[in-house]
Amino acid sequence: MKRTISSITLFLTLCLLLVACGPTAATQAPAATQAPAATEAPAATQAPVDPMAALVAAAQAEGTLTTIALPHDWCNYGEALDTFKTKYGLTVNELNPDGGSGDEVEAIRANKDNKGPQAPDVIDVGFSFGSSSKADGLIQPYKVATWDSIPADAKDADGYWYGDYYGVMAFLVNTDVQPKAPQDWGDLLDPAYKGQVALSGDPRVSNQAIQAVYASGLANGGSLDNAQPGLDFFAKLNQAGNIVPTISNNGLVAKGETPVRITWDYNGLAAIDGFAGNPQATLVIPKTGRFAGVYVQAISAYAPHPNAAKLWMEFLYSDEGQLIWMKGYCHPIREPDLRARGVVPADLSAKLPDVSGAVFPSLDQLNAAADLITKNWDTVVGANIQAAP
Repeated sequence: MKRTISSITLFLTLCLLLVACGPTAATQAPAATQAPAATEAPAATQAPVDPMAALVAAAQAEGTLTTIALPHDWCNYGEALDTFKTKYGLTVNELNPDGGSGDEVEAIRANKDNKGPQAPDVIDVGFSFGSSSKADGLIQPYKVATWDSIPADAKDADGYWYGDYYGVMAFLVNTDVQPKAPQDWGDLLDPAYKGQVALSGDPRVSNQAIQAVYASGLANGGSLDNAQPGLDFFAKLNQAGNIVPTISNNGLVAKGETPVRITWDYNGLAAIDGFAGNPQATLVIPKTGRFAGVYVQAISAYAPHPNAAKLWMEFLYSDEGQLIWMKGYCHPIREPDLRARGVVPADLSAKLPDVSGAVFPSLDQLNAAADLITKNWDTVVGANIQAAP
C-alpha cells in the first residue's frame, strides 16, 4: 500500500487522540444466523459477560416456544422440555405430540401467514425431510455454539438443519400377550403374529414408518439403493393378515392392541421402563437388516418466536441437552465429542444396546427410498394405516 506524508501525519494524530481519550471497549452484535459470539474479556472492574445473555433475554421477551410432534417418552423429550422451561422460564406450547415428520413440515407450510399457537417454531424430522424443507424454503439457518462438534456429514453446511440423534429399528413386544418374540424380520410372517404387528406411523407421511419399511427390505434381498423389497415384504405381511392397520404407540402395546410394535430402539426401551413390569415386555434388535436412522432439528422460516427457537437449539446441542437425549436411550449426534472429553457417565453409557452392524443410508438414498415408499405404499401394500380412534 502506498503511504504519503499526509497519511502518516493523520495516523500519528489519531494515535495521540486515542492515548488522550483512553481505551474504549466495544463488542460486535452476533450475526442473526449464528450463536451469539463471545465478547472480549471485560475489564477487571466489570462483571463477567454471559455471551448467551442477549439471546436468553430476547427469548424471554417472546415468552413462548411452540414445538410439534415431541412425545415425552420419545428420546426423553419430557425431561428436555421440563428442564428447558425451568431453566429459562419460558412457556412451551406443544402441538400434536404423536405427529410424524410429514405432519411437522405441513404445519409450517399451512401456517406461513399465521403467528398464532398453531404455527410451530421448531421441528424434529427425519433426515430426508430436512433437506426437502430447505429446498421448499420452510426452514431458516442458524448455527449453534457447538456447531463444530457436529459431524460434517450430519449437518447442512449453511446451518439450515443438523442431526440431533439416531437409533436403530427394533421390535417392542408385549410378552404377556405374545410370549414368542420375533428375532428377525422374516419371523414377522409367522401365523403366530396374525393381527399383532403394527407400525409406528403411516408410511405415506411418517419418517419412522418409512424407515421401518426400508429396513425390512435390507433383510429381504434389498439394499440401501433398493427399497422395493421392503414394500414387497410388507405386502406379504398384509396379505397374511399380520398387520394391524393402526398407528402403534406405547399405550396400545401395553393394552395388547398392538403387541408387536416396529419402532426405534430408544422408544421401545423407554416404553419398557415406563411399563415397570406391567405388562412384561422385551425389545429385540433384529439379527439382520439393522438400520440406523438419524433425525434432524430445524427452525421454521416463519417461526413466531425465532429467539426462543434459537435458545431451544442451543439447549439441545449443549452437553446438558445431549446427555438428556442419551438418558432416553438415543445416541446424540455429538456423542463422539462427549466421549472424547469424558463427560458421559459410565452407567449411562452401559444402558445403550448393542447395535453393531447397523447401516446408515446417505441423504440421497433416504430421499430415493422415501419417494418410492410414499408413492407406492397404497398400490403395493394396500394397508390404510391410521391413528387409533
